[in-house]
Amino acid sequence: MTYHPKSDFMRVMIERGFLADCTDYQGLDEALAKGVVPTYIGYDATAKSLHVGHLLNIMMLRWLQKTGHKPITLMGGGTTKVGDPSFRSDERPLLTPEAIDENIAGMKQVFAKYLDYGDGPTDALMLNNAEWLDGLNYLEFLRDIGRHFSVNRMLSFESVKSRLDREQSLSFLEFNYMILQAYDFLELNRRYGCLLQMGGSDQWGNIVNGIDLTRRVLDHEIYGLTSPLLTTSDGRKMGKSQGGAIWLNSDMLSPYEFWQFWRNTTDADVGRFLKLYTELPVEECERLGALEGSEINAAKVRLANEVTALCHGWDAAHAAEATAREVFEKGGVGDDLPTLTLTVEELGDGISLAQLVVRSGLAKSGKDGKRLIAEGALKVDDETCADPGRMFTAADLETPVKLSAGKKRHALVEVE
Repeated sequence: MTYHPKSDFMRVMIERGFLADCTDYQGLDEALAKGVVPTYIGYDATAKSLHVGHLLNIMMLRWLQKTGHKPITLMGGGTTKVGDPSFRSDERPLLTPEAIDENIAGMKQVFAKYLDYGDGPTDALMLNNAEWLDGLNYLEFLRDIGRHFSVNRMLSFESVKSRLDREQSLSFLEFNYMILQAYDFLELNRRYGCLLQMGGSDQWGNIVNGIDLTRRVLDHEIYGLTSPLLTTSDGRKMGKSQGGAIWLNSDMLSPYEFWQFWRNTTDADVGRFLKLYTELPVEECERLGALEGSEINAAKVRLANEVTALCHGWDAAHAAEATAREVFEKGGVGDDLPTLTLTVEELGDGISLAQLVVRSGLAKSGKDGKRLIAEGALKVDDETCADPGRMFTAADLETPVKLSAGKKRHALVEVE
């Protein structure tokens, strides 16, 4: 891209690889260079924690604040009741208002680590779209807002088209989602002077709708900017691992497992991930990403430490590195490993190795656990064990037992 930005924020977005598309590069860049630009990203409250898939956009908000602008984290207390159909093959399960509030409380813990909230001009705002969506009068909304939407155009958006092309049902409830998201942008502009919406490139259609609606209703010029949808160099969706989602809340995924996820980055992704997920200078990210052989492993440890420190603090990052070194290099147990604690009652006459592998999170199912054991990929206290029926009693677990699936995934099992 040949455009040379005037604003620090746009320069960071381009240099570090955050930018996929923008509705008006020059217009937005000039607005950013001129003064504080309030900017929002919306997050539906579908789980108690955000995961690594959200981290790219959280880092964009962090850079936005660092370059002198105002981030708005919009919680989807209202839109979660509908569910975003974008690029999904099925309808999201509907949540109760209580479950939504609980999820929002969990998600807030993550944002506080990356953004400074407060009343200052560049302090972040935490808002909830239930504030304006819950009280909407349906007929007034149809008359004032619905008339600006062309169904023909809505059907042409890739997120909807892909669902219809596969002949998968799209409910009227979900079809309304893009109108509600567009209305969010309008309300944020009207109430808080919000000028920019950011999101993943799958949100392009929804963002453009909001810009169009705001122009029609308020005659205001606002902007949209999207980030690339990340896949790892081996083609997997970023943030997914064999064990499931990589959560950002420590009560849903231990800092050690979070650290380990980044330490296991493939060589080809190291430089790119350093630029996106850390605040190291671009030149340093490129230098580390170009290392080869055993040196690239040192770069991966640096990546894991920097990302974990932002999310969980430096103490957690250093503890995770120390545990990893003890487990891998010295064959030790490591204090910080994920631990399964069983009661004497639970153990009864004993528990099989196959069950332990599932309970400790090293396998998703009994079948998966038995396959691991059969392939010789499972070790008990660093010794390969090929018997899924091997029983462990309370006496066996008085001293914690270390289970290892391959070289990189470990867990401790102990009795209370």
